[in-house]
Amino acid sequence: MTPMSLHTSAVERLCLRNIPLSSFSTYSIGGAANYVALPETADDLAALYQDCKKQGLPWYTFGMGSNILFPDQPDPDMVFVSLKRFTELKTKGDKWFVSAGTPMSLLSLMGLSGGTDLLDFTFLLPGCLGAGIYMNAKYNHRQICDIIDTVYYIDLSSRAMSVQSIPSAECDFAYKQSIFQHHPWIIVGADLNIPVHSEEQIQYVSNLAPAWKERGNHPSSLPQFFSFFLGEVHALAGKGIPTPESMLDIIKYRTGKRHFDYPSCGSVFKNNYNYGVATGSLVDQLNLKGTEHGGAIISPHHGNMILNQNQAKASDIVYLMEVITEAIHRKFGFVPEPEIVLV
Repeated sequence: MTPMSLHTSAVERLCLRNIPLSSFSTYSIGGAANYVALPETADDLAALYQDCKKQGLPWYTFGMGSNILFPDQPDPDMVFVSLKRFTELKTKGDKWFVSAGTPMSLLSLMGLSGGTDLLDFTFLLPGCLGAGIYMNAKYNHRQICDIIDTVYYIDLSSRAMSVQSIPSAECDFAYKQSIFQHHPWIIVGADLNIPVHSEEQIQYVSNLAPAWKERGNHPSSLPQFFSFFLGEVHALAGKGIPTPESMLDIIKYRTGKRHFDYPSCGSVFKNNYNYGVATGSLVDQLNLKGTEHGGAIISPHHGNMILNQNQAKASDIVYLMEVITEAIHRKFGFVPEPEIVLV
């Protein structure tokens, strides 16, 4: 399929042309894509998939780009579908509905404004809810599945591509696992098992998504991300809602590990709980921290992070991933499983 044959309204209406994928990834890596779509509703999303399917165009869907390594030379026919504008938080009865492109960190602000600590663990998690559900995102002892009531999704194998639902108990959640990894389903949102607290909370939360779209997510910059959320907790503190110790600990940990100093995608490998030692600690034992290749470096402060130190290419990141993989296999007898998605 050549670009000249594109004539479908949804593709023409929703796609930007010749856009660098580096601006959609917290790694700041990725070549120019011929087609990047930014749907804001489930209807637009379904229409886009139907048009792509009709035209025989491949597509790739992603959220905030915080766990993705885009290629240096993208497939020229690929339609890259970003959910960054698909951001909504609203009341649904006595609970909250959150759309898939909403940053998980916004949930922590929603909880803080509502007087609950159940969402504190999402603070400064640099990913969107859809991706968090897909991989059952985790921080310390809390997981996204702990706060999910019902998940809404589009089944890409169905002709109608209508929105369907599945209760959390049937989502097969486990460590970094969910049912969505085994089906052609695109998550569009979820009901949370978090009650609505007050009219004041509703008013505050109603302004969060517009504020994020205006100030927080252009481009996918980790310093900008950090600045937005730090500013919001300071603003809430100014209104008499103090920042809890749990959030202060997260700020201290992430700044101490220099998580926001350079473009990165956080932890590159999953922890092997059967082995019992965190991957970052194993890299530390192997004296690999600070190893450089091209513009990339294994973080001197966190062994499970590979940083874009100086205009790194995707190939530089992959090279250092292979260095870590081979060293861990040789020394500790297992192959670490990547957490980052290689597109």
